[in-house]
Amino acid sequence: MIKVFVADKLAKEGIAALEQYPGLTIDFTPGLDVEAAIPHIADADAVIVRSETKIKGKLLDAAQQLRVVGRAGIGVDNIDLDGTTERGIVVLNTPDANATTTAELAIAHLFSLSRALPAADRSVREGKWERSKFMGSEVTGKTLGILGFGTIGRLVAERARGLKMRVVGFDPFVNPQTFADYGVERLELDTLLTQADYVTLHCPMTADTKNLLSAERLRTMKKGARVINCARGGLVDEAALLELVDSGHLAGAALDVFDREPPGASPLFACPRIQFTPHLGASTEEAQTATGVEIAHQIAAYLLRGEVRNAVNLKSVAPERLAQLEPYLKLARRLGKLMSGMLEKPLLEVEVGLYGQAAELDSQPLVAEALAGLLQDHLDTPINRVNAAHLARRQGIKLSETRAADARDYLSVIRVQGRFEGGVRCLEGTLFDGRHPRLVRVNDYAIEAALEGHLVVTRHADRPGVIGALGELLGRGGINISRMQVGAAEGRDWAIAVLGVSRRLTDGELAGIAGIAAVDKVLQVDFTS
Repeated sequence: MIKVFVADKLAKEGIAALEQYPGLTIDFTPGLDVEAAIPHIADADAVIVRSETKIKGKLLDAAQQLRVVGRAGIGVDNIDLDGTTERGIVVLNTPDANATTTAELAIAHLFSLSRALPAADRSVREGKWERSKFMGSEVTGKTLGILGFGTIGRLVAERARGLKMRVVGFDPFVNPQTFADYGVERLELDTLLTQADYVTLHCPMTADTKNLLSAERLRTMKKGARVINCARGGLVDEAALLELVDSGHLAGAALDVFDREPPGASPLFACPRIQFTPHLGASTEEAQTATGVEIAHQIAAYLLRGEVRNAVNLKSVAPERLAQLEPYLKLARRLGKLMSGMLEKPLLEVEVGLYGQAAELDSQPLVAEALAGLLQDHLDTPINRVNAAHLARRQGIKLSETRAADARDYLSVIRVQGRFEGGVRCLEGTLFDGRHPRLVRVNDYAIEAALEGHLVVTRHADRPGVIGALGELLGRGGINISRMQVGAAEGRDWAIAVLGVSRRLTDGELAGIAGIAAVDKVLQVDFTS
């Protein structure tokens, strides 16, 4: 029999879903500390957790038979992803099971802000009858701006349109057609902030979205607008938000999440026009049931049929196959990551081509690694060979692949081509000495550059003095250039330079490069991790 250890509380419907599979034995013993849980996990094939039990350290070390971890929810902070991956343990989660609940909480906050419900409730409890003090505003006809247009953002849009609101959205990695399919007008972020009466956040926490609503952006918002954050703490500059609500520039805000949780004695609490909930996005009976049932079926599908859904780490690969694929996987992912920094608009289509010796390899993991490199900095879900294609399609990206025996000047070539509205980016790479990833082409530009370390890439006018200006600027910052390659295309007035530098450049240093008159574009990519 196959044993499933349920280590945290799970809805009774989730347990019932597990029990319908005769090949499984269920050990439902929630609430144990680490020492008490060790005997239960030692012979388990699967473990299901929520957020309380931590699958790491001694508990993970004791899980000698474990094949799969199921997280009934989205966050996997309580699971050692590196440790499970190293052991060949698949980690599954349920990223969409609580989407409806979170969307509804955002709408609830929208109404509550519009009618000052918490303050009105307190007033009545205090024996007052202050009808004129709590003059509200209708949401009908108002503009709702949605930042982040994944599953939750789309559910919010559907509900807001039902309320006869004008809905606008921003998500740099969702194509325009997806917005149009939901009846949402796609705007650039700065434009959205000047037009929206309400702004609700539904994006992941990444390096790009930290303080997405910064002090500067909050000040550009429409006077009297309101902010709702039911996504992740840290997306909004809390100090600036407090200042602008206190000053009257913003009419109010609603926060379900905080920079630090629990937030302790936050200065935000002194402001009566900001309302709060204690991270309740997934806290409904329906969501708890949905996540329990979904993870039960996912665990059973993996254990009984080898079917993987919503995996957040790498699945186990046979050692001999991994040894052959590993350098190509690294090349594909790095090409994808480099392209991610070059994109000007949301992707519509990605094509991965395998040529020469690469055409003889299994394309699925290579395509997935390229997609993972493209998407990882834009989504908060860990992306790997199991879930990359699914997540790309969910973003509205069309996928295709090609292969051919001829690789022209190289033994093997991987090409990653991305099409977006009005343009195409095409990168080609190969392996040097069969192991080291090299860039060999950017669109029409032939250029051979190592895809490793800290890279700075420029597109600049093909004329004397540009490289000298770059070197001088970096030298003033104490930045060593370890290597530099320049590529030109016949008949073009522009060239491309790829510089290997000793450290990551600051925003100011990048701005300095961009300020060189001959430089059209500059980006940096970090391949050190």
